[in-house]
Amino acid sequence: MNVLKKAGALAGAALLAGTLSACGLDLNTSVPYAIQPGSIQPIPGVQGVRVVVGSKDFTENIILGYMAEMALSAAGADVVDLTDIKGSNSSRQALLNGQTDVTWEYTGTGWINYQGNELPVPGGEQAQYDATAKADAEKNGVTWLKYSPLNDQYAFATTDAYAKQNNLKTTTDLANFLKQKPDQARFCLETEFTSRQDGFPAAVKAYGFQNPKIENFGIGTIYSAVANGTCPVGEVFTTDGRISGLNLRVLEDDKKAFPQYNAAVTTRTDFLNQHPAIRGPLEKVTAAIDNEQMVQLCKQVDVDGKDAGVVAHQWMLDKGFIK
Repeated sequence: MNVLKKAGALAGAALLAGTLSACGLDLNTSVPYAIQPGSIQPIPGVQGVRVVVGSKDFTENIILGYMAEMALSAAGADVVDLTDIKGSNSSRQALLNGQTDVTWEYTGTGWINYQGNELPVPGGEQAQYDATAKADAEKNGVTWLKYSPLNDQYAFATTDAYAKQNNLKTTTDLANFLKQKPDQARFCLETEFTSRQDGFPAAVKAYGFQNPKIENFGIGTIYSAVANGTCPVGEVFTTDGRISGLNLRVLEDDKKAFPQYNAAVTTRTDFLNQHPAIRGPLEKVTAAIDNEQMVQLCKQVDVDGKDAGVVAHQWMLDKGFIK
């Protein structure tokens, strides 16, 4: 049995806490999980290796972070939990600065936000992954492990009733409708999406929204704001369980304004070179998760009110990765 340790319970955590608090990061202190190996068995090259796992602060990424922690713990690693880091840039800097060792990222985010490109790579998921992984390895010393079928793209959503009433199926439909009804051009968006180049600016460039009124919300409240009519249109993640839970309609990104966002584990290349055996258990999880499953997992958290760690733990049990 291996214990997935929370950072607050580790010897030496005070030193780590001092380093992280200076960067605005908080250590997690929830009850540790006891992990027993299943199909992921202890690996000599992983046993006893200290691995700090981070995540961003939205449900899907937190779930993925827990899955990675449990996979590494089953393989024998001394895992430290640093999930729920606020914002993509903070999560990224934690990895680059060595405050975390492993974190899940998305190919589109890596290409647009971290590499500074304005347009997605044409050619689909593999092309986007290849370009992102190559650039990050060369420029930043970050290795992307194999990418997942999980492809969590940005999209706009309305209520199903609003979409039916106004014949909205695609984002082009929405743009044409808003030209006729400019008073309806009100968007519920998170602050980060409003400014990041692969977010709302990309949509405005592709679809030509004219003078949209933006109301900023935390990503967790956008779904309910759209559902209750605060805004006719909101930003969503296509794998979010609240889409089905609140009966929302996702509009097709028919002009491909948003890049591919396949999830993949990222780690510093020097860390991976020191501990190459961590790749195996992480890539088992990567290959096993897809959009359909993640929608249901996120629904359990965001609609049914379950804890993200509990949901991730049950998925790992159901897959047989742990006992």
